[in-house]
Amino acid sequence: MAAITFQGNPLHTSGDLPTVGSKAPDFILVNSKLQDISLANYPGKKKVLNIVPSLDTPTCAASTRKFNEKATGLDNTVVLVISADLPFAQCRFCEVEGLKDVIALSTFRSTFANDYGVTLTDTILAGLTARAIVIIDEHDTVIYTQLVAELANEPDYDSALVAL
Repeated sequence: MAAITFQGNPLHTSGDLPTVGSKAPDFILVNSKLQDISLANYPGKKKVLNIVPSLDTPTCAASTRKFNEKATGLDNTVVLVISADLPFAQCRFCEVEGLKDVIALSTFRSTFANDYGVTLTDTILAGLTARAIVIIDEHDTVIYTQLVAELANEPDYDSALVAL
């Protein structure tokens, strides 16, 4: 269990992010067509998991826009924005924002948040995900992680992109 803060107040996650150098836990997430998506959908590609609580918040929206902007220049890489939002809301957000270079996936019907240790377990935010970045290489090995210490802050984009 990791301890982070939201507006300076403590909150906790269900576990810890996968360890750098470990095999990434497989997952089943749901796309905008209500299809199940797993690591197997991206063979031989690097995967940037931009994990956010909800696209309906300014910080989550900003990080999704920023990764969409950066994704256009990344070779052999997919950027997955993962949140607890329903797939319909994610699709609507990406369409309204004109985001075409990130793939929105929902934790709806999924154990992803627990498997990756990012489920918030207390406060009024319980059940949402913490803000985190996990980068997985072409062989499904974790090569970078960041659990953002203050939920209201954006991740360290530069360090994440350097890891690629």
